[in-house]
Amino acid sequence: MLAYLVRNRDRVVSKDDLIGAVWDGRAVSDSTLTSRITAVRKAIGDSGHDQRLIRTIPRKGVRFVADVQEGRGPTDGASWNRAVEHESVRTVVAAGALLALKLPDKPSIAVLPFQNLSGDPEQEYFADGVVEDIIAALSRMRWLFVIARNSSFTYKGRAVDVKQVGRELGVRYILEGSLRKAVNRVRITGQLVDASTGATIWSDRFAGALEDIFELQDQVATSVVGALARQLEQAEIKRAKRKPTDSLDAYDYYLRGMASFHLRTREAIGEALPLFEKAIELDPEFASAYAMAAWCHFWRKINGWMVDRGREIAEGVRLARQAVALGQDDAVALARSGHAIGHLAGDVGGGLALIDRARALDPNSVTAWFLGGFLHAFAGQSDIAIGHFEHAMRLSFPFVPVRQVMVCHLAPASMSSAATDRTSGIER
Repeated sequence: MLAYLVRNRDRVVSKDDLIGAVWDGRAVSDSTLTSRITAVRKAIGDSGHDQRLIRTIPRKGVRFVADVQEGRGPTDGASWNRAVEHESVRTVVAAGALLALKLPDKPSIAVLPFQNLSGDPEQEYFADGVVEDIIAALSRMRWLFVIARNSSFTYKGRAVDVKQVGRELGVRYILEGSLRKAVNRVRITGQLVDASTGATIWSDRFAGALEDIFELQDQVATSVVGALARQLEQAEIKRAKRKPTDSLDAYDYYLRGMASFHLRTREAIGEALPLFEKAIELDPEFASAYAMAAWCHFWRKINGWMVDRGREIAEGVRLARQAVALGQDDAVALARSGHAIGHLAGDVGGGLALIDRARALDPNSVTAWFLGGFLHAFAGQSDIAIGHFEHAMRLSFPFVPVRQVMVCHLAPASMSSAATDRTSGIER
């Protein structure tokens, strides 16, 4: 069936076409046909929900929509024809048909089932639960392409080559891990791997008491996602900087802008703003690019670098509001634009409402928690600000430079809170 769909990828294949080609016209029930299409999708890392490779066209049929490269190995034409008629995917591939999944135009990741090293089969559900929570949390990040659970779990119980998994699922990164139980403690390790090179980008371990198993499950998922978000952004920035400038698309201009922005010097912000503007030019609906362009104006304002203060503040507010309009389900865009609106437009309440919406969309967003702390401190709500900063620091561990920035904001908030307590007669 897969071979037939690939050969006829230039058209929609009807139910009758499939029955005629695969079953030689024999009577086949709809449920059998559906189950075989599901099996083909599963074999190549697709699902009925994602339909990245095999798409169902309502009331018409199905079509193979992925990019395909056809290569001829050492076999002759007759051998090739015999191979593609075989139902085995591996036979087709061995004969020279390369199903090359094009990588998405944004970071892509698959989270593989974690290995249960505890020797206790009952801990299998715990490991699977952690993975499912991580997939669900990552899926809320609009800038990230995440392979669905059903596709990832086809590798459960199998020894895998991450490079091969990356090719089969069409992703740039793989997260894998393991679980080990000892007495009443459980330890989980995770590592993020670049599927193109096999190199480990990040690894960490998490441990806790088994009696708090569900709380630990949530804690592990939260910690892993918080760490991954930062690592993925840094890995993508490095990748974009290696590409020749004339081949960049909107997302890569955005990443280069982020690389410059993180330097936070006057010159670097001056370089970042036109890069974000170029990203917007290439993709006028790129919410995060609008938000970061607004942030450049915010950064210029607080450092006294503005040349035409009134015009630049107005432009920053305009960009932030456009980010909100375009990024209703983009947590990072909402958090950054909400912060910019709170500071540039003086609308702290409106900014906090947007950041609250961002945290509802993605409870593991370091950006939303940190910027929420900043605006709460700006509004004089020191205790709330401290809670936000501390939570952001826990999510960002162990990225020391990021934590240092947070401590810089946490310190004055704590001093302000202590001063308030003293006037109320409260000792901390």
